[in-house]
Amino acid sequence: MYDDLNFEEELLLTEEQIRRRHDRRRFLRRNAQLLQQELDLEDELISENPELAQMVHDINTLETQAHRQGLSSVFEVADEGRKGSVWRRLFPGLGSGVL
Repeated sequence: MYDDLNFEEELLLTEEQIRRRHDRRRFLRRNAQLLQQELDLEDELISENPELAQMVHDINTLETQAHRQGLSSVFEVADEGRKGSVWRRLFPGLGSGVL
């Protein structure tokens, strides 16, 4: 396998590779379990709260746009829109020219 290693070194390396592969599989399995728990919770929350469905849809849309356009540009626009709407709610007489 490795020309410059003796048998014991090669064996240790192989054991390390097996450990890494096992740890990676364990990590992936745990990650899949957590993702499934998240999806189950999201499904439960959406079925109990229909308004949340629209919010989740909007967030998923933003996430999709982020992957297409680049992460920073989408969230900058989202932050600006959110700040503007918060200011308009707090001070409706200000108008959009101030922001």
